[in-house]
Amino acid sequence: MDLGLRGKVALITGANRGLGAAIARELSREGADVCLAARDGALLDDVAGDIRVAQGGMTSGRAATVAGDLRSLAGVEAAVAACLTAFGRIDILVNNAGATKRGDFLDLTEDDWDDGFALKFRGYVRACRTAWPHLKATHGTIINIVGIGARTGAAEFTIGGSVNAALLYFTKALAQDGMRDGIRVNAINPGHVETERLGRSCSRIATRDNISLDQARQALLEECGTTRFGRSEEIAHLTVFLASGKADFIQGSLIDIDGGETRGL
Repeated sequence: MDLGLRGKVALITGANRGLGAAIARELSREGADVCLAARDGALLDDVAGDIRVAQGGMTSGRAATVAGDLRSLAGVEAAVAACLTAFGRIDILVNNAGATKRGDFLDLTEDDWDDGFALKFRGYVRACRTAWPHLKATHGTIINIVGIGARTGAAEFTIGGSVNAALLYFTKALAQDGMRDGIRVNAINPGHVETERLGRSCSRIATRDNISLDQARQALLEECGTTRFGRSEEIAHLTVFLASGKADFIQGSLIDIDGGETRGL
C-alpha cells in the first residue's frame, strides 16, 4: 500500500534507539525525509547511517540529525530549526523522547518528578507549540507516543503513569485546536515492547526476585497477560499509517497497541 508519504518531512524525537529509531526507519522506507532528535549524537548518527544504506540503497527518504537536550525550550527550538534547515518544512511530528523513573513513591524525589515531567510531558508540549506554525502551513500531523501506563495505576509507576495520563488529556485537547488549524493530533499507547527498556525491566525483576533473566521475562509476560511482547516495528507501522492520508479522519484518538494487555474501557 502506498501511503503517500514520499517527499514528506518528519521530525522524530527520541530517535536514537528503540521505538523512535524504528519509527524513523519506517517513515524513511515510505519515502519521507526524517530529522532525528535526541541527546546522544553518536547514536543518532548510527541510526541515520542505517537509514541511508537501508534496503540496498532503495530507501528514498533523506536523514538528518540534531543532538540536544529536549528537556529545555532551547533544545526543542534547535530541533525544529534543524529540521527546517535540512528540509525546509515539517509535515509530521512524532513525539517519542522521554523515560521516567520507577520506584516506591516515598523514595522518589522532587528531582525525579521534575525530570519525568520535564522531558516527556513538557518536551512534548514544547515541541507541539514550536512546530505548530510549520505543521499548520503543511496541514500536517502530530503523533504522541505515550504508553498504556496511563490506563491503569501501578504503585511503582507513579511518575510515568501521571505523565502519560497528562499527555492523553493534552492530546485530546490539542486535537480541537488541530481541527481549527488543519493539523491532525493523535496518540499511540504502546504496551510492553522488545526494547532496551524492556530488558532493563526484566533485569530489575530478576535482581529483585533472585531469578534468572528468562524467568523474569516469563514472569513479566504472565503479569501482562499477553501471548508475547510487542516488536518495535509494529509500533512503527501504526505510526506511519497515522501519519499518512489514509488516516485522515482519525483525530484526537488514543490508540492502544499492547497485545490485549489493557482490558479496561
